[in-house]
Amino acid sequence: MGSSRWRAASYANLVAPEPFYSIENFSPAGGLVRSSLGFAVDTRPLEAPRLADTWIIIGVNDPRVSETPPDVLEFVRQACAQARRTVGLCTGGFVLAEAGLLAGRRATTHWAYAKDMQQRYADIAVEDDRIYIVDGSIWTSAGMTAALDLAVGMVEKDLGADVARSVAHKLVMHQHRSGGQSQHSEMLDLAPKSDRIQSALNYARSHLNRPISVEELADFVHLSPRQFTRVFTAETGQSPAKAIEGLRLEAARLMIEQSRHSLEVVAREVGFRDRRHLREAFMRGFGVPPQAVRRDARRVPG
Repeated sequence: MGSSRWRAASYANLVAPEPFYSIENFSPAGGLVRSSLGFAVDTRPLEAPRLADTWIIIGVNDPRVSETPPDVLEFVRQACAQARRTVGLCTGGFVLAEAGLLAGRRATTHWAYAKDMQQRYADIAVEDDRIYIVDGSIWTSAGMTAALDLAVGMVEKDLGADVARSVAHKLVMHQHRSGGQSQHSEMLDLAPKSDRIQSALNYARSHLNRPISVEELADFVHLSPRQFTRVFTAETGQSPAKAIEGLRLEAARLMIEQSRHSLEVVAREVGFRDRRHLREAFMRGFGVPPQAVRRDARRVPG
């Protein structure tokens, strides 16, 4: 786990009434281990079985071409069986899967490898669009910054919401994302190729609280409605209407997860007619009602 993730624990030690976390790094042989960024980390050798409150297993760049040594898998099985909590960060979830620790559980990993995990391990309920997942004593996360969200989630579980908020503030995290949040952004998924269509999307996102027509967007980027629709669909793979609904859904989801506004207010702020229209869009887009998203966002991990 990168130094910024460890910093969540070190900041928690500063904020809490007394130090709570003690961190050690381990590798199969011990000694200096060089990271993919070039710096070396001093580690202790794996000596089975070691007692620890929490084991955090980091990943590799491409789990499709990496195999975990059998002795490491056996250590993971024994050590994690005695731990209160086991964490698979990003593709570290593949190590837990190889060790059999995810069988019959819900889990996530980096979105680029989620389908591969599901194909290789049919007994795992892989949820490829979650920041992190807590299933009993096993925590798994998506990639990159999701590990920070998981780290703060562990601090919240161990030391409470006030300490977690303080840690998130020290880490300059705009918002601690709950595990149920999506790994994806609608704007990133659309990925327009031209500045013109990107400008249209930015304009739409800035005016979601009212109806937005194709004619208005086309006029904003100085195209005819017919030209705009053709270029927009070619660049994003979606019609303007479908893309705008996606932006409304994303904005609504964020409001529901991060605020206490009523669903009527959320619907009005992001351009849905009313609460019923919002629910219909959520069922189409996410397969769950907005109330379920709010419950998941408020649930304390683990």
